[in-house]
Amino acid sequence: MADPTPAPELVSRDDIAAHLKIAPASVRPAVRRMGLTPVVYRPGPNGRPMAFYDAAEFYAAAAARPGAGARTDLN
Repeated sequence: MADPTPAPELVSRDDIAAHLKIAPASVRPAVRRMGLTPVVYRPGPNGRPMAFYDAAEFYAAAAARPGAGARTDLN
């Protein structure tokens, strides 16, 4: 019998870098600061393992991080 829970949608380092508008080399520390851990490792384009993260967790954490619009000096 198949598992009824669907597999989570995954995002790669390149997807995260494009969404956050940062360099791909900066993704690992940024994701670590958000408290996310890789869901699975799969072979990347060069054959080395590449980390993939749960898309829903990443987008929720990215929306919750401070940034644009957080001008507290105006109050």
